[in-house]
Amino acid sequence: MLLSNQASVDNITLFVALICGCIVIGHLLVENKWTNESTTPLLIGLCSGVVILLRTGGTNSRLLEFDEQLFFIYLLPPIIFNAGFQVKKKQFFQNFMTIMLFGAIGTAMSFTLISFGAKHLIEMLNIGSLEIKDYLAIGAIFSATDSVCTLQILNQEETPLLYSLVFGEGVVNDAASVVLFHAIQKYDLSNINIKTALQFGGNFLTLFTTSTLLGISVGLLSAFIMKKLHPGRHSPDREVAIMIVMAYLSYMMAELFDLSGILTVFFCGIVMSHYTWHSMTDGSKVTTKHAFATFSFICEICIFLYVGMDALDMEKWKFVSNSPGKSVALSALLLGLVLIGRASFVFPLSFISNLTKKAKSEKVNLKQQVIIWWSGLMRGAVSMALAYNQFTRFGHTQQPANAIVLTSTITVVLFSTMVFGLMTKPLVRLLMPPSIVNSQGLSSEPSSPKSSTLPLLRNSQDPEIDTGDQDIHRPASLSRLLSTHTIHRYWRNCDDTYMRPLFGGRGFVLPIPHSPTHNGLH
Repeated sequence: MLLSNQASVDNITLFVALICGCIVIGHLLVENKWTNESTTPLLIGLCSGVVILLRTGGTNSRLLEFDEQLFFIYLLPPIIFNAGFQVKKKQFFQNFMTIMLFGAIGTAMSFTLISFGAKHLIEMLNIGSLEIKDYLAIGAIFSATDSVCTLQILNQEETPLLYSLVFGEGVVNDAASVVLFHAIQKYDLSNINIKTALQFGGNFLTLFTTSTLLGISVGLLSAFIMKKLHPGRHSPDREVAIMIVMAYLSYMMAELFDLSGILTVFFCGIVMSHYTWHSMTDGSKVTTKHAFATFSFICEICIFLYVGMDALDMEKWKFVSNSPGKSVALSALLLGLVLIGRASFVFPLSFISNLTKKAKSEKVNLKQQVIIWWSGLMRGAVSMALAYNQFTRFGHTQQPANAIVLTSTITVVLFSTMVFGLMTKPLVRLLMPPSIVNSQGLSSEPSSPKSSTLPLLRNSQDPEIDTGDQDIHRPASLSRLLSTHTIHRYWRNCDDTYMRPLFGGRGFVLPIPHSPTHNGLH
């Protein structure tokens, strides 16, 4: 968000005050089953936009100008990294193939359907001249689910399977949508043939692999530095700084090499939580957990707060005032394509995934499929950023067709986030009553004996609490692991034999004798 010509310290002060208001009001509404943390900043942003619009005589509704580059460089990385850092790795990797089905193949299916529908139906509305790239860009824009919003709907402690599927799909979906969008801008799509399609598929696989390897490499480098140098012996601030800076470095390196920063920083977060975090002093562990969560939380508020204010930007809506019916029709059309595009892959791919599962508890039943379908209907900041990139120049446009598409995108984002977002919690409670949810949560996430020996690091604070490293006799889960997760068993052997002794990890890091935290605790 670049400061406009009229912006000043007053604008920044007011924006920060609105963030504080979102935090306080969100805290007061946390027990309300109809609200979530996305709708609060959206509503406050809308109300603020109305006030600013009235005070400026209808010329402006925003405090800050939107810049999609700033969004991707500063606001998105902390959210995605924290998601990878906090994820329950056991659930995520046990459902990795299903996540890839939904996130990669599902996104491609949704992209194809939305692009095809937009090409043939939008032309009937006669909103103006759009090129083939614009229609394909619309497919990529509305294929991007809002991973920020869906993460706030489900709880990974109560519904671990659902959370891992929705969350994992959201991260892969964001990366796939961004890759699709940039590929559309890169390739000449005026004459699509088999060769172009194969090049596109090969580019996506290469991008996914190299981005993942880069994130893993940076994460392992940070773990090696932390284990060998022990910066916490002299200053815990240094090891916290190394953790934060190297996490951000992984994202910027991916952007430098034209890779997917979303995938890179996500897998860097997983590796750091698995190795690097355990080589830190106890005080630094608590600090980093809360620091990453706080950064992510504030960035989410900034994104939704701005989206709410920008929804009332008169520059875009003045083109719609001459033909409001077309804008409403386009918004309804795009929303319908989102609904159909989402259903076109969730249910068929869930059926295919269930064919590969033997245990009933690992299969996605119909009620869970409905929840996955519904929770992925929301569109948010990624869709907004891509739309601004395609249909505006520096946040402004003078072409009626582009303005109508942009205002329709804003309408779909607001409607899906507020209506679908508000209805998701009641839908989950209706399809999965609390008694069922609680029993599933208890059976899927065994408690750790570590909670009784280290009060500072409770169950929710240990990112490895679910990896199965505890020496607890669990014959049912162990037999299932040996029979159906052979790859996971081989990985655990390799991890314990080679990786953890070199890079650190729980059980392979000795207390740092000269750290201030260690001396204070003992």
